[in-house]
Amino acid sequence: MVLGLGVDLIEIERIKGALEAKSGRRFEQRVYTEGEIAYCRSKADPYPHFAARFAAKEAAMKAFGSGWTAEVFWKGIEVWNNEKGKPFLKFNGKTAELAKNIGAGGAEVSLAHDRSQAVAVALLLAPAGGNSDSGQK
Repeated sequence: MVLGLGVDLIEIERIKGALEAKSGRRFEQRVYTEGEIAYCRSKADPYPHFAARFAAKEAAMKAFGSGWTAEVFWKGIEVWNNEKGKPFLKFNGKTAELAKNIGAGGAEVSLAHDRSQAVAVALLLAPAGGNSDSGQK
């Protein structure tokens, strides 16, 4: 069962501008985890990857139905890829606690980007069988 759905679309130039600004390092450290930064920086053109992850975090916040809050914050949502390259969300800290408290058993995310835009869709899902334990650690 779907508990929440969120989508976000962002101009890659907007994220590139934020990262290249005088305060770019601060923006990077506030929004992205070290693992996300390393992943994006490993790419020939990191900006579409930063933008897609930003969109995924925004989409997940919308799926929670709250936007950015003390419980749902930038680094509380991480975007990773499995061994086959499929993206997935990992919730940390208060965001993981909130996911468990609302009965989320998992999340799905899809990312895409082209030359100018990045988009993400996120779903919060109830666990199969109605179990409210989200399994988040």
